[in-house]
Order: sequence, then C-alpha cells, then structure tokens
Amino acid sequence: MFKKFRELFGSENLLDQAYETTVKMLETDFEMYKAARHSLRESETAELPVDVRKKDKQINKFERQVRRNVLTHLTVAGNANLVPGLILVSIVIDVERIGDYTKNIVDLAERHPGKLLGGSFESTLNDIETAVIENFDLAITVLKTQDKKHGQQIMNSEEGISRQCENIVVALLSKPNDSINQQDAVAVALYSRHLKRINAHITNIVSSIVNPFPRIGFREKPKS
Repeated sequence: MFKKFRELFGSENLLDQAYETTVKMLETDFEMYKAARHSLRESETAELPVDVRKKDKQINKFERQVRRNVLTHLTVAGNANLVPGLILVSIVIDVERIGDYTKNIVDLAERHPGKLLGGSFESTLNDIETAVIENFDLAITVLKTQDKKHGQQIMNSEEGISRQCENIVVALLSKPNDSINQQDAVAVALYSRHLKRINAHITNIVSSIVNPFPRIGFREKPKS
C-alpha cells in the first residue's frame, strides 16, 4: 500500500512538471518570436539575438517530455486528473507549432535582403505585431494564473487580427502597389500569414483555460 501511495504522489508531481514545462515552452516561444521578428524587421544582416533553431529543438524535446509525464500519470492514477492531462497534451501541440512558425520567420529573414519594410502596409503590420506581442505576454499569464477574463480578451481579439493579416495578403494579390517592390511584397504576405497562424495558436492555447475540453480551439460558446 505504501508503495502505491508513493507511485500516486510521484504521478501528481509528474503532472505538475508537465504543466510547468508547458509554461516554459510558451515562454521560449515568445523569446524565439521576438528574436525572429528582430532578424526580419530590424536587422540588415538577419542576425539573431538567440539561436532560434536550437531553442525549437528544445521545445520539441519538452513536448515529448510533457507527453511522457502525462502518460505516466494517467497510467498510475487512472482517471484522476484525466481532463487536465488531456488539456496539456492538446496545448503542447499548439506551442510546438508556434515554434515552427518562428523558424519560418527566421528562414524568411535569411532569404530577404536587409530589413523588411511594409510600404503602405507598414502601419497595419506594426499594429499586428504589437497585438501578437501583447497576446503572447498575456497568454503566458493566463496559463500561469488560469485567468479566464484575460483569456477571453485574447480570444475576442483573434478575429480582428486574423482579418488584418488577410487584408494585407488580399491587397497584395489584387493589384500592384507602388509603395513596395516585388521581393518585399512576397515577404510581407508570407510574414502576415505567419503572424496570423502564430496568433491563432496562442488563441487555441488560452481557449483551453476559457472553454470546456470539447471546445478547445473553438470560440467561446455564447451564453443563451
């Protein structure tokens, strides 16, 4: 019996570790995104303040660790904390995908000559970047504190940010723009799509705090 108690106690610790690792993963994503943005938008040489690819490998390693910890917990403890375990496994998928998109931004920076300017879309691009950074920072807080109110704030902003990103792409495809050359236009369109997807994954993550498990990744169900 004492051995069984020790197993259960250790399993609880594993779930706590999985949770803490998930928070650490999202914090690493945020660091990676800021570095990738600097490389693309502020550096003439695509220099990186941190090694984004190395950190992405670390995130992948953390994802596997979270899965192992959750599986071990569920194997030992059965249905105890089943939903939190499933939620963590769901969240880390979105966290890992954010890491992939930051790598895409780094790839874009390395292929684009000089820092990327958005021409007539610069102001909108700045607004989107500011919103993504704010949502990143807030999502980390939501994950740490389980603050549904701030989670709802991020979810409510998702549609507007997505529309701004899509409007840039549609405008660049629909007609020539004298304020931006062809290379920059392609890069701005790709960057806008990456920002859209990063913010969508951030929204999915906080939806796990706001919504019941079956609605993770979906908008909050309107109250009747």
